[in-house]
Amino acid sequence: MDKSQEDMLNQILRDQSSMEVSRKTWEQHWEEVAERCLPRASGFTRKKQDGSKRNEKAIDSTPILALERFAAAMESVITPRTQTWHGLQNEKFADDSEVQEYYEACTKVLFRVRYAPHGNFANQMSENYVSIGAFGNGCIFVDEVPGKGTRYICYPLQEIYFEENYQGIIDLVHRKFCLTARQAVQQFGKDNLPDFIQRAAENSPLTKYEFIHRVWPNDKVRYGQDGEPVPGPDGMPWKSVYISISGKKIVREGGYHTMPYCIARYYKSPGETYGRGPGMTALPDIKVLNEMNKETLIGAQLANRPPVLVTDDGALDAFSLVPGSINSGAVSQSGSPLAMPFNTGAQPQLGLEMMDQKRQLINDIFLVTLFQILVQNPNMTATEAMLRAQEKGQLLAPTAGRIMSEQLGPMIEREVDICARMGLFPDPPRQLLEAGMEFDIDYKSPLIRMQKSDEGSGIAQTLQIATSVAQFQPDVMQMFKYGDIMREFADINGMPRSLLLDQEEEAVAKAAAQQQQQLANLLQAAPNIATTADKLASAEQKFNTPLPAPQ
Repeated sequence: MDKSQEDMLNQILRDQSSMEVSRKTWEQHWEEVAERCLPRASGFTRKKQDGSKRNEKAIDSTPILALERFAAAMESVITPRTQTWHGLQNEKFADDSEVQEYYEACTKVLFRVRYAPHGNFANQMSENYVSIGAFGNGCIFVDEVPGKGTRYICYPLQEIYFEENYQGIIDLVHRKFCLTARQAVQQFGKDNLPDFIQRAAENSPLTKYEFIHRVWPNDKVRYGQDGEPVPGPDGMPWKSVYISISGKKIVREGGYHTMPYCIARYYKSPGETYGRGPGMTALPDIKVLNEMNKETLIGAQLANRPPVLVTDDGALDAFSLVPGSINSGAVSQSGSPLAMPFNTGAQPQLGLEMMDQKRQLINDIFLVTLFQILVQNPNMTATEAMLRAQEKGQLLAPTAGRIMSEQLGPMIEREVDICARMGLFPDPPRQLLEAGMEFDIDYKSPLIRMQKSDEGSGIAQTLQIATSVAQFQPDVMQMFKYGDIMREFADINGMPRSLLLDQEEEAVAKAAAQQQQQLANLLQAAPNIATTADKLASAEQKFNTPLPAPQ
């Protein structure tokens, strides 16, 4: 190991130690949330044995169910599995059908690769939303599979450490993880590992060792004489290093063309690096709900099996509390009971009502009630449904929009880079090549359509008013560009651009339709013209017939 590698190794270990110290308070908070909302993810403060019970503090299942529904709802409005939830575009070529069709073809490739069996995107994205809901942070690692495309892994928050740059963008990620000696040999090669791990791979291959993966910007990208980055890690924008903590050795160096760790934060407080999620917001109410559960159970037990009052210590020696039992001598000679239940005044029903209020509040925090609006009111009109969707989009926009910009945006950029370098995209149009192949991400998820529903309702209401005015002034309907209106509605509803005519094609179609209509009018008028001609000919013949000579 040369001096530069040794310095880099020591720097990575120092940074890891610093990030662990600064994250201690977060881990205590996350552990409390995990124990009550996501027991399977607990283990931030202390390592738990595989298979151990982790739900001792999850007394009420409402937070667990609310978190699952939150993850399902977020997936349905941001990255639904059955819809094309984003596209590619370039505003410079918004009216260029060739470029738009190329972007649609590229989008189809992205979705085919993303949802391929080897990609593992759908279930990993679901785990990502669960982590965001509980802890406010989620991490998706986009790996490159040579010849196939991409593979996705949602790493647990326990393993991920990150820092921001001066602009608040995450650009330094550490992943601290464990591998068995056998797995380490498979991933890094036997010769690259420390000697004792090499020996362990032969003698005790299931022994675990700790590693760190660091990814950060390459500030010293090397360029060739042609001005292009040199091939290999030195010419890549992102540096990657794997080190073995045990043995303090660099086991792999490399690089990435794009950042492979795509991290989401639900919302973030000023000055903090890690995000906060609904689970952290609901934690006080979850704790109160658990205590209320305990007290309500105690009250119900006191009401159903109250303490028994007796006159002396030996009164219950031969007394049975079994239902239907006969207790001799349990009454005095005058008929008074010698043992009686103690009425504690417990009201379990009051506790149940208070718990229902807490459950409702927890569901509100996890947005469960927000997504049940349309389900609970299936008979609402289309206008009401549009207004509800608009309201839902406005409420979700701040947090869901952050997930799209901070996690999905970098993820899509990495996917495009991988597919382009593998040659999975079709050949681009010449005009796009000349423009540098620039592209923007056009989100088309149900959430975006909810937000656009305000625009759609405005168009629909305007047309409705115009229809009413047209009863008194018919020419008012000539003010509207109906083709553009339908294209706008199609965009709001997520209809593919390839299924619509552009303005030039619409003009050609209209001209052909007008020509066809004129021909049809001529054919329809032909019999009348022939009849009129016959009548004119008969009249002319009659007019030209000479009068008979006088007798």
